[in-house]
Amino acid sequence: MADVFLKGGTVIDERGLISQNRGILLKKGRIHSIGIDEKEIKSDTEVFDCSSLFITPGIPNLHTHSPMNIFKGIAEDVDEQSWFNEEIWPYESKMEPGDVYAGSSLAIAEMINRGVTAFADHYFHADQVCRAAIDGGIRLDMAPTLFGMAGRFDEQLEASTELMDSLSETSDLLAFHYGPHAPYTCSPDELAGTAEAAEKTGRGIHIHVADAKAQIEASREKYGRTPFQILKDSGVLDQPLIVGHGLWILEEEIPLIGKDTYFAVCPKTYMKLSAGTGRLWQFADRLPLAIGTDGAASSNSLDPLEQLKFFLLLGKLTMGDSTKFTLEEGWTILMKGHKAMPFRSGRIKEGYSADLIFWDLDRINTAPVYNPLASIIYSSGPENIVHSMVGGRFVKKNGEVQMDLKAIRREAGDRAKAILQRGKGRTKLIF
Repeated sequence: MADVFLKGGTVIDERGLISQNRGILLKKGRIHSIGIDEKEIKSDTEVFDCSSLFITPGIPNLHTHSPMNIFKGIAEDVDEQSWFNEEIWPYESKMEPGDVYAGSSLAIAEMINRGVTAFADHYFHADQVCRAAIDGGIRLDMAPTLFGMAGRFDEQLEASTELMDSLSETSDLLAFHYGPHAPYTCSPDELAGTAEAAEKTGRGIHIHVADAKAQIEASREKYGRTPFQILKDSGVLDQPLIVGHGLWILEEEIPLIGKDTYFAVCPKTYMKLSAGTGRLWQFADRLPLAIGTDGAASSNSLDPLEQLKFFLLLGKLTMGDSTKFTLEEGWTILMKGHKAMPFRSGRIKEGYSADLIFWDLDRINTAPVYNPLASIIYSSGPENIVHSMVGGRFVKKNGEVQMDLKAIRREAGDRAKAILQRGKGRTKLIF
């Protein structure tokens, strides 16, 4: 890989602080030096003129189900229980590995177009998601889904460990978490077994928690404990943890949260499925919040910036204070997602991965630029992201995603037709 020198432009760091680029040299996919003069670089270094652009770290998506792009729009205007029990889970029960690869490829192309450079996924047929990520050149933290309701949990857990072991050395684009689905689909003993496996292997856990209000009372009735209390007692909260949602966390549960826990907030899903506003906004300053998109079957788009925009605006609305949930706070929340994944990304600092976005904000939807963060968070679209790189390699260049989009769309369309022809199957899962 050739060295790259980023000349000129304006840098926005992970805290939202703005500075003029004094020259950034990229070597072997990492940020090698900052503040270097062009005269100091070697003659064979590729010089990339950023003089009219803003440079930021890449965008993380801390919770999604990328294969579900194949189900985008298949279950609309239904209640939450019907969405799971009558639509999505029955269709998923007949999914084939090729469907997962096609859906993931479609999702990855969309995410790259929207500036995502790393995402945390939670799904089955995880090998297909990993293959799609490698093909697309994007970073993936994969959590193969484990369902207690499906039976033979120990066998699932062992197979998950074997899969992660076999794939972990195949690409530096891949990392892994264990993926028990939720406290209501996995028993406390199954969660404890997962925590033991995570402790033994040094991998974290990625799990859905308290995404519906009814889950709290149901947990108390069945186990005499709340969802987060179960996670604490089972040892899950003692591991590095990605919490999908946590929407209805109780104040009494907040002290249980470990130092390596991150909440992936997906407000578009909560609005669409009328899940309520929960307590995330109420306790926002006490929780380690980051941003996810959930799957496209519920969110319809994999756009962390859109989710962040909704999060900030809903915060102002629900808390009745327009001075809260500021742009800088929002940007910090967005970038925090990088810390939950082991890629050493998310900062424009020497030694960090060269996972960067190059923004043109001098466009009709973002001009004039008084506040670059306002332009990016509230006004921008994929057209403003002219280049994006992962590990120093361009995954989007001159506005074009570096994937065969025509072939991806064709395959996804063919697979969608086959899904409808097969119809819904039977499932042991109940929401």
